[in-house]
Amino acid sequence: MREWRKFFGGVAVSALICAIPAGIALAEVPYFQHSVHSKLLPPMVERLPKNPLVVTPGKDQVVGKYGGKLRTLVGSPADVKLMFVNGYARLVGYTEELEIEPDILASFEVTEGRTFVMKLREGHKWSDGHPFTSEDFRYWWEDIANNPKLFPAGPPAELLVDGELPKVEFPDPLTVIYSWSSPNPNFLANLAGAAPLLIYRPSHYLKTHHIEYIDRSKLSTKQKIKLKAWAANHNRLDNLYKFDNPDLPTLQPWRNTTPAPANRFVGRRNPYFHRVDPEGQQLPYIDELIYTVSEGKLIPAKAASGDSDLQARGLRLQDATFLKENEKRSHYKVRLWETVRGSHFTLYPNLNSQDPIWRKLMRDVRFRRALSLAINREEINDILFFGLAVEGNNAVQKQSPFYTEDLRTRWATFDIETANSLLDDMGLTERNDDGTRLMPNGEPLVIVIETAGEETEQSDILELINESWEQVGVELFTKPSQRAVFRNRIFSGETVMSVWSGFENGVPTAQSSPAARAPTSQTSYQWPKWGQHFETKGKSGEPADTPEAQHLFELYKRWLVTTDNDEKAEIWREMLHIHADQQFTIGVVGAILQPIVVSDKLRNVPKEGIYNWDPGAQFGIYHPDLFWFEN
Repeated sequence: MREWRKFFGGVAVSALICAIPAGIALAEVPYFQHSVHSKLLPPMVERLPKNPLVVTPGKDQVVGKYGGKLRTLVGSPADVKLMFVNGYARLVGYTEELEIEPDILASFEVTEGRTFVMKLREGHKWSDGHPFTSEDFRYWWEDIANNPKLFPAGPPAELLVDGELPKVEFPDPLTVIYSWSSPNPNFLANLAGAAPLLIYRPSHYLKTHHIEYIDRSKLSTKQKIKLKAWAANHNRLDNLYKFDNPDLPTLQPWRNTTPAPANRFVGRRNPYFHRVDPEGQQLPYIDELIYTVSEGKLIPAKAASGDSDLQARGLRLQDATFLKENEKRSHYKVRLWETVRGSHFTLYPNLNSQDPIWRKLMRDVRFRRALSLAINREEINDILFFGLAVEGNNAVQKQSPFYTEDLRTRWATFDIETANSLLDDMGLTERNDDGTRLMPNGEPLVIVIETAGEETEQSDILELINESWEQVGVELFTKPSQRAVFRNRIFSGETVMSVWSGFENGVPTAQSSPAARAPTSQTSYQWPKWGQHFETKGKSGEPADTPEAQHLFELYKRWLVTTDNDEKAEIWREMLHIHADQQFTIGVVGAILQPIVVSDKLRNVPKEGIYNWDPGAQFGIYHPDLFWFEN
């Protein structure tokens, strides 16, 4: 239960803490009773902050009970980081309505969009019992982010506003202030991400490995020699996000206790976690997480055999029928959550292709529109997604306040006649004996579409697109490669067109950053060199040189400086309409349903939800610390 308060010139947000009945708050977590009795741990009331975050169960959720071990399957040892992702304890976090509220922070106050005053919870502790204070923020800022041995390129780029780093202050143990000369509208969203900007560290642990805090007079000769590699050692231990160092204290609901490499990771509940339920029970309800590494292609079969209590990783919509058939036998239910990327499958014409002929074609909006109109999205949906996907552009999904049917369907219906007319209008009227159009240099119009070679689904979709493109005299050839090679070819301009998923955030609000919709990133495969030019401040890449792309960039810059929500919303709408009209990326199908396998004994997993990386953190916004086992 939380409260929002707005006032002139800024916004203050604080968590409304309900009074916790003293008798209930003193009831110890059974998992820790022996440790408390043996005085290895203080009692719960001493482990909690003075003002813990009271989490009210949401839709389909009730107050739960302690206990149990939750099993899940992951594809590689690196997936242990999902304990951090799904635990979703952040300084500020998204609600189910995708609004940002305090979480680890007790409150925050924003003035003019450029000054952020963050208040910590008094008595909050790391998982090892050491106090969590502004010293942990100071250590990261002064001793890590601004240490050239640890951050050779300087503090993270996310903290730069017009090339300016923030002024960072620590006036007392419970206050941290970040401020810039200009607004930084991305700051809170960066803190709330699935892989967030982490501006704090457990200083008491890492200082023992930092050269500025080590007493060299007490070191042996051998230790002094090893000290030369202190920075590499510090970086190896400093893995808050990767979550593979069991000794590194955490603020998450569960702490990993298994060092990497391993094939089975055990996460045990954090005795100092800062959240409680409305009855004063310390969260999480579940005692342990068991992550078992499995070969990816075996995960659906293992989930169907009941080897997982909660499973989404490694499952696709195509597995749903098979999984449903085994529900009764393996005592689970399959739920279908919506994904909310702009599009599940998207074609990226490379406007920065190094081939001058292809570059000219890809930059002609008539060509991009024709290719989009020549895709039979309904056929792809029916054959591969059981007719359950949403056909249309790489735009926004219906949960976004900006959604309109026009954004979804403009230049994205199946219209062979108009597609042929557009290509004819470009002068591509000559054809060879096979009916394939000829390019200006006389070569057949065969588009090589490159993929990362990781999904057979991509090949199936491209095969269906090829069949419909043949009707407008365009051929398609698929070229798979390893992901690193795939990306490097796009960045260098060798690739003409590529395939990837659409915009990560398909449910934006006015406060969401529209950076991905402007040429600001090299990983935007439709204009990698323009993005690289922005990221490197003009040192490499190419400046955006089409009016539409330049306009998108100007709109993004306007969004960055305005603090007016109505103006931000209007900027978003204009950028979305430009994308739909220009077809910079060609979306095919979206809102693919994600199967979620849920044990019959597991409670509080919502029946309906969105499954997304950012915003969403997969299960994170639904509070896995509230999930519990019956019996």
